[in-house]
Amino acid sequence: MNHDFEYYNTLLVQSVGGKVGPIAPTITPSAAYGYADAQEAEGIFSGEVNKPLYARVGNPTNAKLEGIVAKIEGGFGAIATASGMGALSMVTTALLKSSDEILCVGGFFGGTYTLVNETLKRFGISNSFCTINDFDYMEQKLSEGVKMVLLESVGNPSLRLPDLKAIADLCNRYETLMVVDNTATPLLVRPLDLGADIVVHSTTKNMSGNSTALGGIAVFRAVKEEGDKLLNEKYADVHKFVKKAGKKAFIPICKKRAIRDMGMTANAFGSFLTMLGLETLALRVERINNSVAKVAAILEESLPEGIEVNHPSLAKSEDHARYLSDFSNGCGPLLTLECGTPERAFRLLNNLKLATLTANIGDNRTLALHMQSTIYSDFDEEARRFNGVTEGLIRVSIGLEDPEAIAEDFLQAAEAV
Repeated sequence: MNHDFEYYNTLLVQSVGGKVGPIAPTITPSAAYGYADAQEAEGIFSGEVNKPLYARVGNPTNAKLEGIVAKIEGGFGAIATASGMGALSMVTTALLKSSDEILCVGGFFGGTYTLVNETLKRFGISNSFCTINDFDYMEQKLSEGVKMVLLESVGNPSLRLPDLKAIADLCNRYETLMVVDNTATPLLVRPLDLGADIVVHSTTKNMSGNSTALGGIAVFRAVKEEGDKLLNEKYADVHKFVKKAGKKAFIPICKKRAIRDMGMTANAFGSFLTMLGLETLALRVERINNSVAKVAAILEESLPEGIEVNHPSLAKSEDHARYLSDFSNGCGPLLTLECGTPERAFRLLNNLKLATLTANIGDNRTLALHMQSTIYSDFDEEARRFNGVTEGLIRVSIGLEDPEAIAEDFLQAAEAV
């Protein structure tokens, strides 16, 4: 289902704000909660009574945020976490076990790549990688019984655009869970509508927008009472949750098989700050995505020889056709600059006056960073290449500033190189 920005502008302010009593969302900072009597305590722990149990498995402020983001994504429910990596860690550890395999489609943000290729591997969960259009390989791995397919809605920093619907159709045919990191594209893409099972976000990025609140969230579709892919034999270890919890089964699966024991829970103050960011999310996403295309076009026209801009809105992009067909409102705040060498990239970055040098994305401010020497500094050459990182690559996250002023800053910095 497609919604325009006016729909989200109305939905978000009406969902975050209250009409009676406090207008702003309230913060519940308590770590523990009192139960009325022993019977209520029993009901809360069994899941039959819907009241706070203990803050590690959720609190009322987190619940408010979860309900809003579930509406944004068209999901049935959500779980807020301490960070975007917390959301990914929760989902993967709750649904995978030793001897399982995860199929990774396209290049990844550095933390996601190391989670899959180093941390999960240490616990016996194997992986395989393929490019976004290698459907033969995807089908081969799915037919062999991989347990989960993981991909980003927009490659960070590769900017590759996967065909989410085609990949979801394939996963559904083989009854395999599909998880999409939608951090770069809230409101722009709704993977659950396209057939995905779980969507994760680093809410630190676009949703917050102001670098005040570290956080993450996972949003889940409803589980079907009959014929759901979770009832496939390869997911036998979670069947008891499906039988007991029905359509909300993803929630207890993640809470009882990850959150409860590993504690990647969001805190109330962070969730409060994130909700303040959500009130202006639609305004910011619309402006920033318009600005990205404008900045890319100006840079494409005026950058000096030896420095190239990359963004799917440009006709030269290998994913330009998919950008036009599937990303009509944009594909997030990122564009990249290829400077050829680290030395040229460093000189350009050091000459910037408007942009902030930092590792975040999706901020109200324009941000920039050299990839190889920072986030991907521990990666070998093969891993960097797969993730779209070259020696001279600069990732830029466009902010709310005047797009002409942003482009002018990068042009003057490039001229000084």
